[in-house]
Amino acid sequence: MKKNEKVMTVCNKLKRSRAAYYKAVKTDGIQMKEHKLIKSQVLYYRSFMTKLGSKKLFHIIGPKLAQHNIKLGRDKFIEFLRKEDLLVPKQRPRYKVTTDSKHPFKVYKNLTQELKVTRPDQLWVSDITYLRTEKGFCYLALITDVYSRKIVGYDVSDSLELTGALNALKMALRNKIGEGTIHHSDRGSQYCSHLYTGQLKKQKTEISMAAAGNCYENALAERVNGILK
Repeated sequence: MKKNEKVMTVCNKLKRSRAAYYKAVKTDGIQMKEHKLIKSQVLYYRSFMTKLGSKKLFHIIGPKLAQHNIKLGRDKFIEFLRKEDLLVPKQRPRYKVTTDSKHPFKVYKNLTQELKVTRPDQLWVSDITYLRTEKGFCYLALITDVYSRKIVGYDVSDSLELTGALNALKMALRNKIGEGTIHHSDRGSQYCSHLYTGQLKKQKTEISMAAAGNCYENALAERVNGILK
């Protein structure tokens, strides 16, 4: 059977005209070429930007596809990546836990809830956060004056041991003017330790702590840390 006769037989069975058949064949051929071009562009950019997400990749490749008259929306592009197994796996964010609330030390009540701050050194807020570096993580202990928004004490160390928080406190206490200061923090073991609370009591500084697991009660310290990171 000749090729044209085979085509006619197929068209009759599918109840389609020869013109429709050849149009479909041509469309499939064009689509294959387009998909080949899209895939080559994806593999090229992924070769040196291995973690580049689908949306950013689409914005980079989109203009190049338009130059070849390839009309492809973002959703269709992502679906193509999915079918070709070219989606970048979502990575869970890496983070460090800086608050250890499970300890035998005494915890203190929150003295700040109804407090109106009207002067410097009336209320300090403390927190510890981590900073990512080329060599790994380091830990930043901060004490911020709520009224002036100034950092009055800080220390950077390579561990979460008491030393960093204590050094930041000593710096703040050296610069303190007058009495009646409230020191507010979370319930981490560093802030509840006998050495830390002893320093505060020695300098006649009241101790205030946020409720367990409630970061909003130490919001300013958390916000300052976020800005620095």
